[in-house]
Amino acid sequence: MTKLGVVLGAAVAVVAATPTAHAFCGFYVSGSGGKMFNDATQVVLMRDGTRTVLSMQNDYKGPLADFAMVIPVPAVLRQSDVKTLRADVFDRVDSLGAPRLVEYWEEDPCPPENIYGGLLGSEAGEMSGGFGFGRSGFGPGGGGSVQIEAKFDVGEYQILILSATDSSGLETWLRDNKYTIPEGAEPLLRPYVESGSKFFVAKVDPKKVRMVNGHAALSPIRFHYDSDDFSLPIRLGIANSSGKQDLIVNILSKDKRYEVANYKNVFIPTNFDVTSRTKSRFAEFYAALFDKTIEANPRAVVTEYAWTATRGYHCDPCPELDVTTDDMTTLGADVIGGDIANNFVLTRLHARYGKRDMKDDLRFKEAKPVAGGREQWSKGGIEYGATASDQNFFQARYAIRHWWSGPIKCKNPKRGVWGGPPDGVDTSVIAASKVAFAPRGRLALGQVIGRDLWEIGFKKERAAPSPARATPPPAAAKVKAMGVGAGALGALAILGLGTLLVRRRAQR
Repeated sequence: MTKLGVVLGAAVAVVAATPTAHAFCGFYVSGSGGKMFNDATQVVLMRDGTRTVLSMQNDYKGPLADFAMVIPVPAVLRQSDVKTLRADVFDRVDSLGAPRLVEYWEEDPCPPENIYGGLLGSEAGEMSGGFGFGRSGFGPGGGGSVQIEAKFDVGEYQILILSATDSSGLETWLRDNKYTIPEGAEPLLRPYVESGSKFFVAKVDPKKVRMVNGHAALSPIRFHYDSDDFSLPIRLGIANSSGKQDLIVNILSKDKRYEVANYKNVFIPTNFDVTSRTKSRFAEFYAALFDKTIEANPRAVVTEYAWTATRGYHCDPCPELDVTTDDMTTLGADVIGGDIANNFVLTRLHARYGKRDMKDDLRFKEAKPVAGGREQWSKGGIEYGATASDQNFFQARYAIRHWWSGPIKCKNPKRGVWGGPPDGVDTSVIAASKVAFAPRGRLALGQVIGRDLWEIGFKKERAAPSPARATPPPAAAKVKAMGVGAGALGALAILGLGTLLVRRRAQR
């Protein structure tokens, strides 16, 4: 099976010492009146022309009795428009698009002359076209004002498609049918009702649900519709929010990347070196970086990944988990048509917001191609930030570099030629997964980065000078110290489905 690059969105959120919530494009209601909380939502949007396919997976905590999801949709959905999916497809999508940590070792600066053809490391990297080192990698009632437009079962879900002429009538209908509406939901329902939206209500049959570690193992669900408007409803998800929400939107399209039209767009700082400490704390590092990026750009949506995936070059480096053509079909290629399964752009957007931050849904627009975050060198240094390009090759990528520590016996050593581990053992790409559960406020970002993050005005912490001594120490052998190379960091942005940038290189 041909493997392809694709991305998935895992909606994540964590805040130190504050309540947390995860984004969702609708809200939850329950007949039991129990507290309902959406712990994580994974979302993938596939878009072509006016057709949108939305796939999502929820990590739900709460009572199953009369549980249901309520999501605004632009059209009446039929049974053939809705299906359940297997969960593992989201793991492979997330693996491909997630921020990644790679690891490089400097090659012997005095190799035989026929090796590398006498090129400097930067020149060799430039000629490589930025493919790095391949898979060695180093690297989700109401009276007459409510109408039932459709009713059908899909998997463990009992689906209703409702229309309403006023929001209070919709609230009344839900209450009359033994659902408890989250407090403050009616004003959030109002703009959707006024715009003519329909409401996708997916009720769960508890007898068909498996519980895993206290979570309802709900099947991922997918539906598609046709609409000129390409947006994601996040306002309604605030109803089930007790604090900040993180939203990750992954968009798959045949030939273009996307950004938001109604909020500021920024790219995550990418392609800079970090210390070895980040290897065991990568999710924690990335959470700190993302938080600083949002602190410098309030209410912005962050681009973390935008890549044109083709058979010849669909990731750099590639993660262990990859997406297959079958996965693309599962995520919507079967109803999009054309060759999207073999040639597509994955855009990953990440947003973090509270009730007062986002006053409108996320509305998407086409954006020009960008590149950045690859192991590609020029005379000016490693590829920096997000720059205009013919195709999309941008990613959030960070590197740990191990400088040559052996003897240097040649007259003209060639430094900065990077490769795999000396022992030849394959290493894997480390992805920033489960960022929602990473500790916040414990990692000092300034102590682990190899350069100042000019993109967001954040400075690297300088090492404190050694304390002065009354008596000079004995003469010590001279040690030649090598500085750590640097690069630039990458971007993210997120979406709400739920109750829903470098032209210079740090000088060594």
